Amino acid sequence: MISVLILTKDEEGNLPACLDTLRWSDDIHVLDSYSTDATVAIADRFGAKVWYRAFDSFAQQQNWALKNILFRYPWVFYIDADERVTPELAKSMASAVQNPRDSVAFRIRRRDFFMGTWLKHVQATPYYLRLFQRDKMRYERVGHPVSVPDGPVDPIDGYLDHFPFSKGIAQWVDKHNFYSTQEAQQLLADRSRQWSLTKALFAKNFEERRRNQKQLYYRMPGRPLLKALALYFLKGGFLDGYAGFAYSVLIGFYEYLIVLKGKELSAELAQVTVNGRSRVEGMRVESDKSSGVKVGPA
Repeated sequence: MISVLILTKDEEGNLPACLDTLRWSDDIHVLDSYSTDATVAIADRFGAKVWYRAFDSFAQQQNWALKNILFRYPWVFYIDADERVTPELAKSMASAVQNPRDSVAFRIRRRDFFMGTWLKHVQATPYYLRLFQRDKMRYERVGHPVSVPDGPVDPIDGYLDHFPFSKGIAQWVDKHNFYSTQEAQQLLADRSRQWSLTKALFAKNFEERRRNQKQLYYRMPGRPLLKALALYFLKGGFLDGYAGFAYSVLIGFYEYLIVLKGKELSAELAQVTVNGRSRVEGMRVESDKSSGVKVGPA
Protein backbone atom coordinates (compact mmCIF):
# COMPACT_ATOMS: atom_id res chain seq x y z
CA MET A 1 0.00 0.00 0.00
CA ILE A 2 2.93 2.38 0.65
CA SER A 3 6.26 2.59 -1.17
CA VAL A 4 9.34 3.83 0.69
CA LEU A 5 12.19 6.07 -0.46
CA ILE A 6 15.53 6.35 1.36
CA LEU A 7 18.50 8.49 0.26
CA THR A 8 21.87 7.06 1.30
CA LYS A 9 25.59 7.77 1.24
CA ASP A 10 27.77 5.56 3.45
CA GLU A 11 24.99 4.67 5.89
CA GLU A 12 26.04 1.19 6.98
CA GLY A 13 25.77 2.23 10.64
CA ASN A 14 22.25 3.65 10.40
CA LEU A 15 20.53 1.70 7.63
CA PRO A 16 19.90 -1.67 9.36
CA ALA A 17 17.90 -0.10 12.21
CA CYS A 18 16.01 2.10 9.77
CA LEU A 19 15.06 -0.80 7.49
CA ASP A 20 14.09 -2.90 10.49
CA THR A 21 11.26 -0.41 11.20
CA LEU A 22 10.05 -0.62 7.58
CA ARG A 23 9.20 -4.32 7.41
CA TRP A 24 5.53 -3.38 6.86
CA SER A 25 6.39 -2.24 3.30
CA ASP A 26 7.07 -4.61 0.42
CA ASP A 27 8.34 -1.83 -1.86
CA ILE A 28 11.45 -0.12 -0.44
CA HIS A 29 13.73 1.89 -2.72
CA VAL A 30 17.21 3.09 -1.77
CA LEU A 31 18.65 5.91 -3.88
CA ASP A 32 22.37 5.62 -3.18
CA SER A 33 25.06 8.22 -3.95
CA TYR A 34 27.76 5.62 -4.65
CA SER A 35 28.49 4.54 -1.09
CA THR A 36 31.93 3.09 -0.40
CA ASP A 37 30.86 1.07 2.64
CA ALA A 38 28.38 -1.80 3.09
CA THR A 39 25.25 0.33 2.53
CA VAL A 40 24.23 -1.34 -0.73
CA ALA A 41 24.87 -4.84 0.61
CA ILE A 42 22.67 -4.08 3.62
CA ALA A 43 19.89 -2.75 1.38
CA ASP A 44 20.10 -5.90 -0.74
CA ARG A 45 19.93 -8.09 2.35
CA PHE A 46 16.68 -6.43 3.41
CA GLY A 47 15.19 -6.84 -0.06
CA ALA A 48 15.28 -3.16 -1.02
CA LYS A 49 15.71 -2.05 -4.62
CA VAL A 50 18.86 0.04 -5.10
CA TRP A 51 19.21 2.94 -7.52
CA TYR A 52 22.22 5.17 -8.07
CA ARG A 53 22.67 8.88 -8.59
CA ALA A 54 25.52 11.23 -7.69
CA PHE A 55 24.40 13.63 -4.97
CA ASP A 56 23.98 17.32 -5.78
CA SER A 57 21.21 18.45 -3.42
CA PHE A 58 18.41 16.83 -1.47
CA ALA A 59 15.74 18.52 -3.58
CA GLN A 60 17.24 17.29 -6.84
CA GLN A 61 17.70 13.77 -5.48
CA GLN A 62 14.12 13.65 -4.27
CA ASN A 63 12.64 15.14 -7.45
CA TRP A 64 14.68 12.74 -9.58
CA ALA A 65 13.51 9.80 -7.50
CA LEU A 66 9.82 10.71 -7.79
CA LYS A 67 10.19 11.09 -11.55
CA ASN A 68 12.35 8.06 -12.35
CA ILE A 69 11.99 5.33 -9.74
CA LEU A 70 9.38 2.69 -10.49
CA PHE A 71 7.35 2.80 -7.29
CA ARG A 72 4.76 0.07 -6.93
CA TYR A 73 2.21 2.24 -5.10
CA PRO A 74 0.91 5.80 -5.59
CA TRP A 75 1.69 6.69 -1.96
CA VAL A 76 5.36 7.22 -1.04
CA PHE A 77 6.90 7.56 2.41
CA TYR A 78 10.25 9.37 2.50
CA ILE A 79 12.65 8.59 5.34
CA ASP A 80 16.33 9.25 6.06
CA ALA A 81 18.65 6.46 7.16
CA ASP A 82 19.04 7.99 10.63
CA GLU A 83 15.29 7.92 11.25
CA ARG A 84 13.03 5.20 12.66
CA VAL A 85 9.29 4.61 12.21
CA THR A 86 7.44 3.96 15.46
CA PRO A 87 4.69 1.27 15.46
CA GLU A 88 2.01 3.94 16.07
CA LEU A 89 3.17 5.91 13.03
CA ALA A 90 3.17 2.79 10.84
CA LYS A 91 -0.45 2.10 11.80
CA SER A 92 -1.46 5.74 11.24
CA MET A 93 0.09 5.81 7.77
CA ALA A 94 -1.67 2.60 6.75
CA SER A 95 -5.00 4.03 7.87
CA ALA A 96 -4.35 7.40 6.21
CA VAL A 97 -3.72 6.00 2.73
CA GLN A 98 -6.78 3.75 2.96
CA ASN A 99 -9.00 6.77 3.53
CA PRO A 100 -7.10 9.92 2.47
CA ARG A 101 -10.24 11.90 1.55
CA ASP A 102 -8.92 14.88 -0.42
CA SER A 103 -5.45 14.93 1.18
CA VAL A 104 -2.45 14.54 -1.12
CA ALA A 105 0.10 14.49 1.72
CA PHE A 106 0.30 13.93 5.46
CA ARG A 107 2.32 15.85 8.04
CA ILE A 108 4.31 13.71 10.48
CA ARG A 109 5.77 14.74 13.82
CA ARG A 110 9.46 13.95 14.27
CA ARG A 111 11.33 13.45 17.55
CA ASP A 112 15.01 14.47 17.42
CA PHE A 113 17.38 12.87 19.93
CA PHE A 114 20.73 14.20 21.18
CA MET A 115 22.83 12.99 24.10
CA GLY A 116 20.13 10.44 24.88
CA THR A 117 17.56 13.22 25.24
CA TRP A 118 14.44 13.90 23.19
CA LEU A 119 14.76 17.51 22.05
CA LYS A 120 11.10 18.08 22.75
CA HIS A 121 11.20 21.87 23.02
CA VAL A 122 14.25 23.14 21.14
CA GLN A 123 13.25 21.92 17.67
CA ALA A 124 12.38 24.81 15.36
CA THR A 125 9.58 22.74 13.83
CA PRO A 126 8.83 19.07 14.49
CA TYR A 127 6.42 18.60 11.57
CA TYR A 128 7.44 17.28 8.16
CA LEU A 129 5.62 16.19 5.01
CA ARG A 130 6.84 12.63 4.56
CA LEU A 131 3.84 10.66 3.30
CA PHE A 132 2.45 11.81 -0.04
CA GLN A 133 1.10 10.90 -3.43
CA ARG A 134 4.17 10.72 -5.63
CA ASP A 135 2.65 12.78 -8.47
CA LYS A 136 1.49 15.50 -6.04
CA MET A 137 4.82 16.39 -4.45
CA ARG A 138 7.92 18.30 -5.51
CA TYR A 139 10.87 19.80 -3.69
CA GLU A 140 12.52 23.23 -3.95
CA ARG A 141 15.78 24.85 -2.81
CA VAL A 142 19.29 23.54 -2.43
CA GLY A 143 20.49 22.93 1.12
CA HIS A 144 17.51 21.99 3.27
CA PRO A 145 14.64 21.48 0.80
CA VAL A 146 11.09 22.74 1.03
CA SER A 147 8.24 20.30 0.33
CA VAL A 148 5.64 21.67 -2.08
CA PRO A 149 2.47 19.54 -2.17
CA ASP A 150 -0.12 20.01 -4.89
CA GLY A 151 -3.22 19.83 -2.73
CA PRO A 152 -4.52 19.65 0.87
CA VAL A 153 -2.39 18.34 3.73
CA ASP A 154 -3.46 16.77 7.04
CA PRO A 155 -1.57 15.62 10.15
CA ILE A 156 -1.45 12.02 11.36
CA ASP A 157 -0.59 10.47 14.72
CA GLY A 158 2.64 8.75 15.64
CA TYR A 159 6.28 9.76 15.83
CA LEU A 160 9.18 9.52 13.42
CA ASP A 161 12.30 9.19 15.58
CA HIS A 162 15.43 10.96 14.35
CA PHE A 163 19.04 10.47 15.50
CA PRO A 164 21.00 13.26 13.74
CA PHE A 165 24.12 12.72 15.87
CA SER A 166 24.30 8.95 15.36
CA LYS A 167 27.69 9.33 13.62
CA GLY A 168 29.08 11.76 16.19
CA ILE A 169 29.47 15.52 16.52
CA ALA A 170 32.29 15.70 13.93
CA GLN A 171 30.12 14.16 11.22
CA TRP A 172 27.24 16.51 12.09
CA VAL A 173 29.59 19.47 11.73
CA ASP A 174 30.96 18.16 8.41
CA LYS A 175 27.45 17.66 7.06
CA HIS A 176 26.29 21.10 8.12
CA ASN A 177 29.41 22.68 6.69
CA PHE A 178 28.25 21.29 3.34
CA TYR A 179 24.64 22.39 3.96
CA SER A 180 25.76 25.91 4.86
CA THR A 181 27.52 26.29 1.51
CA GLN A 182 24.35 25.35 -0.35
CA GLU A 183 22.21 27.54 1.91
CA ALA A 184 24.51 30.51 1.22
CA GLN A 185 24.11 29.95 -2.51
CA GLN A 186 20.35 29.70 -2.13
CA LEU A 187 20.33 32.83 0.01
CA LEU A 188 21.90 34.87 -2.78
CA ALA A 189 19.54 33.38 -5.36
CA ASP A 190 16.50 34.20 -3.20
CA ARG A 191 17.33 37.87 -2.80
CA SER A 192 15.77 38.65 -6.16
CA ARG A 193 12.62 36.59 -5.53
CA GLN A 194 9.33 38.03 -4.40
CA TRP A 195 8.03 37.27 -0.94
CA SER A 196 5.28 38.56 1.30
CA LEU A 197 5.45 39.64 4.94
CA THR A 198 1.69 39.17 5.16
CA LYS A 199 1.95 35.58 3.95
CA ALA A 200 4.88 34.93 6.28
CA LEU A 201 2.72 35.91 9.25
CA PHE A 202 -0.84 35.04 8.27
CA ALA A 203 -0.96 32.57 5.33
CA LYS A 204 -3.41 29.76 6.12
CA ASN A 205 -1.40 27.23 4.14
CA PHE A 206 1.43 25.95 6.38
CA GLU A 207 3.89 25.33 3.53
CA GLU A 208 3.27 28.75 1.95
CA ARG A 209 3.65 30.44 5.32
CA ARG A 210 6.90 28.56 5.98
CA ARG A 211 8.39 29.49 2.58
CA ASN A 212 7.72 33.18 3.19
CA GLN A 213 8.96 32.94 6.76
CA LYS A 214 12.27 31.65 5.44
CA GLN A 215 12.56 34.75 3.26
CA LEU A 216 11.80 36.97 6.26
CA TYR A 217 14.14 35.01 8.48
CA TYR A 218 17.14 35.29 6.15
CA ARG A 219 16.73 39.07 6.07
CA MET A 220 16.95 39.49 9.84
CA PRO A 221 20.10 41.15 11.25
CA GLY A 222 21.96 39.16 13.90
CA ARG A 223 20.20 35.99 12.76
CA PRO A 224 22.63 33.38 14.23
CA LEU A 225 22.49 34.82 17.74
CA LEU A 226 18.75 35.42 17.56
CA LYS A 227 18.17 31.85 16.38
CA ALA A 228 20.20 30.35 19.23
CA LEU A 229 18.48 32.53 21.83
CA ALA A 230 15.04 31.86 20.38
CA LEU A 231 15.56 28.10 20.46
CA TYR A 232 16.89 28.11 23.99
CA PHE A 233 14.60 30.66 25.65
CA LEU A 234 11.48 31.17 23.51
CA LYS A 235 11.08 27.57 22.33
CA GLY A 236 12.01 26.27 25.76
CA GLY A 237 15.27 24.55 24.91
CA PHE A 238 16.36 25.02 28.52
CA LEU A 239 13.72 22.44 29.43
CA ASP A 240 15.69 19.88 27.41
CA GLY A 241 18.66 20.23 29.77
CA TYR A 242 22.25 20.40 28.60
CA ALA A 243 21.31 18.75 25.30
CA GLY A 244 18.96 21.66 24.58
CA PHE A 245 21.70 24.19 25.32
CA ALA A 246 24.28 22.38 23.18
CA TYR A 247 21.85 22.01 20.30
CA SER A 248 20.93 25.72 20.41
CA VAL A 249 24.63 26.66 20.22
CA LEU A 250 25.25 24.25 17.33
CA ILE A 251 22.33 25.67 15.33
CA GLY A 252 23.55 29.21 15.98
CA PHE A 253 27.00 28.16 14.74
CA TYR A 254 25.44 26.64 11.62
CA GLU A 255 23.51 29.84 10.91
CA TYR A 256 26.70 31.89 11.35
CA LEU A 257 28.45 29.71 8.74
CA ILE A 258 25.65 30.57 6.30
CA VAL A 259 26.08 34.29 7.03
CA LEU A 260 29.87 34.17 6.57
CA LYS A 261 29.69 32.12 3.39
CA GLY A 262 26.98 34.40 2.04
CA LYS A 263 29.24 37.42 2.56
CA GLU A 264 32.10 35.56 0.90
CA LEU A 265 29.99 34.66 -2.13
CA SER A 266 28.63 38.22 -2.35
CA ALA A 267 32.20 39.53 -2.52
CA GLU A 268 33.01 37.05 -5.29
CA LEU A 269 29.84 38.02 -7.10
CA ALA A 270 30.94 41.64 -7.10
CA GLN A 271 34.44 40.86 -8.37
CA VAL A 272 34.41 37.77 -10.51
CA THR A 273 32.53 37.17 -13.77
CA VAL A 274 32.96 34.32 -16.17
CA ASN A 275 31.67 34.73 -19.73
CA GLY A 276 29.36 37.51 -18.65
CA ARG A 277 27.83 35.47 -15.81
CA SER A 278 28.71 35.59 -12.15
CA ARG A 279 30.53 32.67 -10.63
CA VAL A 280 27.83 32.44 -7.96
CA GLU A 281 25.03 32.33 -10.51
CA GLY A 282 26.81 29.56 -12.39
CA MET A 283 27.13 27.57 -9.18
CA ARG A 284 23.45 28.04 -8.43
CA VAL A 285 22.28 26.98 -11.89
CA GLU A 286 24.49 23.90 -11.77
CA SER A 287 22.92 22.85 -8.49
CA ASP A 288 19.44 23.16 -10.00
CA LYS A 289 20.11 20.66 -12.78
CA SER A 290 19.22 17.00 -12.48
CA SER A 291 22.44 15.63 -13.95
CA GLY A 292 22.20 12.15 -12.50
CA VAL A 293 21.75 9.04 -14.62
CA LYS A 294 19.55 6.16 -13.61
CA VAL A 295 21.71 3.04 -13.27
CA GLY A 296 19.41 0.80 -11.22
CA PRO A 297 17.69 -1.00 -9.86
CA ALA A 298 20.56 -3.23 -8.82
